[in-house]
Amino acid sequence: MDIQVSALCDAATDYKGKLNLLGTFNSVFTTELPATYPQCSIVLRIVFKRIEEGEHKLRINFVDEDGKFVMPGIELPFEVNFSNNDSYLYRNFILNIQRLKFENFGQHAIDIAIDGRQESSIPLEVKQLPKQKKDSGNDENV
Repeated sequence: MDIQVSALCDAATDYKGKLNLLGTFNSVFTTELPATYPQCSIVLRIVFKRIEEGEHKLRINFVDEDGKFVMPGIELPFEVNFSNNDSYLYRNFILNIQRLKFENFGQHAIDIAIDGRQESSIPLEVKQLPKQKKDSGNDENV
């Protein structure tokens, strides 16, 4: 098996096996915590060889730099079934997440394991923006 795509993006779709991504990113900017990201998608495109046919388990853990879970882990059982004489099978996985909450600034990671073995990790950094000063009528950033 080979993970060809692992990304965090604003949105994704699978149209007849074609994977469409919109707005991949690796940083979130906020002035204060906790911060909520309204909507995003974790996207994977995995190619399987015929020898890998059968049942598998996908596990996704989204953690901060201390290993604390940002959201509950996701475990997804799936099957790889070849319907014809193809040598490879491509599977797209799209996990849509609403209102993702960040409690800490710094490095985060989306760890991806298949059948108990880590196969990929998507890095993400939550960065602090300086608060804008408010003064009398001047709207420029300081």
